[in-house]
Amino acid sequence: MTSGVVAVWSHRNTLRLLVRRDLAVKYQQSVLGYFWSLIEPLGMGAIYFFVFGLLYKSATNRHLGDAADSYPLFLITGIFAWMWTSSAIGEATNALTGQARLITTMNLPREVFPIGRVAGRFAEYVAGLPILAAVAIVYASLGKIDLGVTLLALPLAVLIQATLLIGVALLLSSLNVLMRDIERLMRLVTRVLFYATPIIYPLTLVRESSMPDWVKIAYEINPLVGIFQLHHAVWYPDEFPDARLLGVAAGGSLLVLLAGWWVFRRLEPAVLKEL
Repeated sequence: MTSGVVAVWSHRNTLRLLVRRDLAVKYQQSVLGYFWSLIEPLGMGAIYFFVFGLLYKSATNRHLGDAADSYPLFLITGIFAWMWTSSAIGEATNALTGQARLITTMNLPREVFPIGRVAGRFAEYVAGLPILAAVAIVYASLGKIDLGVTLLALPLAVLIQATLLIGVALLLSSLNVLMRDIERLMRLVTRVLFYATPIIYPLTLVRESSMPDWVKIAYEINPLVGIFQLHHAVWYPDEFPDARLLGVAAGGSLLVLLAGWWVFRRLEPAVLKEL
């Protein structure tokens, strides 16, 4: 893995060019271009706000705590981070199968291609941060939230999330070359993960539910739970994950990275042969 990291770092300029190429190709025939990376999560946020913030407002506010008066900010904070997750997983899964000719003709560490998909979707996430910041400033000016030291939770959340997504990308991209069912399976898995992660609802809703304890434990083993708690904690200090949840998120993400890199390197000869 050490040699792989060094190889990827030595080709960082190539990685940057691949990311720019992917972004250009993705939006080249689109009238709104990069604005689609903002319209989609904002549209999702509007839908969920209509359902849970208006139709079921009283039930929703009982569990939101400090976020009850700024639910739109709570929503888009989670949805912007989720769009990075779901898009990175979806595109990284076929990162190798969709670029077979390029991979087999260029003398590059193959890890660059799935990592490039994660980096490209991160660029779209960064493009939405000004909107997120603007909404937060509005609520702060109205006294609905307090901006303070918890803003430092954002770079920590991004670091842990990037670690997890790179590991998942390496794992899925290599497996998908040998088993094409992986791509179809992940479409279902990402849908399940969206509702099995505190994105549009607070974690307290799960902890205070009547579900069996083993279900709650299994729920919090998911590293995304701690990651999204960090994203929400940027604006809501009460959402900051406890030491156990933070340890699960950081440790689980690092474990996925190590496993993904190991599987990628072990399967690389078979993947190149298949491509």
